[in-house]
Amino acid sequence: VQLVESGGGLVQAGGSLRLSCVASGSIFSIYPTGWYRQGPGKQREWVARINSDGTTTYADSVKGRFTISRNNAKNTAYLQMRSLEPEDTAVYYCALGNYISVGPPDYWGQGTQVTVSS
Repeated sequence: VQLVESGGGLVQAGGSLRLSCVASGSIFSIYPTGWYRQGPGKQREWVARINSDGTTTYADSVKGRFTISRNNAKNTAYLQMRSLEPEDTAVYYCALGNYISVGPPDYWGQGTQVTVSS
């Protein structure tokens, strides 16, 4: 399985971005998928998770501002980010696997940079 993220970039504080993650292979639809991020000088942290049935969970730091979704027919996951803050600056990684948010995912994307200017 390969995961390819896109949609990152530079945005001003208060702005929005939508990240996409396209998966190869046929297992995408049966596994939870999610997003992680790693800011400068910080450890990688979990951001959001969506199960195969569409149920979602979020880290407290992004709850109410970020929305995760998926389109199984397109093997694609999305992360809609609103009200962005400089603290959201990070490399964002897509992930696939049963243990997202509680353990290491089985698959990782290469990451996409998000930079929020103040």
